[in-house]
Amino acid sequence: MTHKASLPSPPRRTRGIVLLVLAILGLAGAVFVVRRPLMMSAPACMAGRWHGCFDTFNGVVLLTLAGLPLAAPVVWALARRRRAVGDMAAWRISLAEVGMVYGTAPFLWMTLMPGGGAAGTVPARVSLVPLRDLATMGPIGIGGNLLVFAALGLFAPMRFSAFASVPRVLALGAGCSVLVETAQYVLRLDRVSSVDDVLVNATGAVLAALASRRWWRTTTEVVADRPHPAPAPAR
Repeated sequence: MTHKASLPSPPRRTRGIVLLVLAILGLAGAVFVVRRPLMMSAPACMAGRWHGCFDTFNGVVLLTLAGLPLAAPVVWALARRRRAVGDMAAWRISLAEVGMVYGTAPFLWMTLMPGGGAAGTVPARVSLVPLRDLATMGPIGIGGNLLVFAALGLFAPMRFSAFASVPRVLALGAGCSVLVETAQYVLRLDRVSSVDDVLVNATGAVLAALASRRWWRTTTEVVADRPHPAPAPAR
């Protein structure tokens, strides 16, 4: 019993591999569920046509999934460059940088798509009453809004110690969402600039930040424990 109690805990690399495998399996399962809608945009995307690919949600999601194998070498190259100068958190920082951009840009593209054929001609619409539009969003709409800045909330605290705080992540998600809603209003994209979108987007960023809290808290502690150079003696 004493021998069993003293067994070492699994190394971090093993836990990381297990989490990566689970993430891959989850992504593969999600792709399998939505495979038919995605395949509807495959011919237009393979032909490089704008209409039917870049201007549809299915086409953007398909291109994002197809580009995942290209994102991995970028992470590897950034991590290798940091490891060469002795950065012990090279892989985590590199993954956070690529994850923030790759996980946020497609959702921003989709939110700035025209909402209908009358974009640019209809007056801009605004909804400033909280919780009024949640009923009209539906489960898919709410889920999509939760994912808009989820990657930003997940990786920003891991990359920047200034965002290693739940209130700051909330402010980051809300501020970015306000900018998106403002752009929809100014560009008259035939969408409703709603305060509920801001609330749900910010909530998604916070939930994602809480999911990665173990890693960004470790990053904050490493930065805080790093020795600071002693001031030069006055001459």
